[in-house]
Amino acid sequence: MSTAGRDPGLQPERTRLAWRRTTLSAAVAAVLAVRSALHGGPSAGRVVACAVCCALWLGFLRVAHLRIRALAAGTRPPALAPRHATAAALYAVALAACAAVLVVQA
Repeated sequence: MSTAGRDPGLQPERTRLAWRRTTLSAAVAAVLAVRSALHGGPSAGRVVACAVCCALWLGFLRVAHLRIRALAAGTRPPALAPRHATAAALYAVALAACAAVLVVQA
């Protein structure tokens, strides 16, 4: 397969957009967690779960921002560090689990 016609700028752009979409999805999950926690009167457990969801979202946002900035630099971006990939995956899974707990409590 020839790479002569390949535009090296397209793959980083698609990856950057994927990070943005994922960050937006995580933001929606965090907002829905806040809404769920406050619906029907807040309890201590719901407020703690909501705070954990927001903290997880901020952690994911930090990892995503670092990657988006590296992809937008214009030069060939470095490979995603394993610790950043692991952190992003753990933040996403933990945020989903925390949101599920809030839905079950509702």
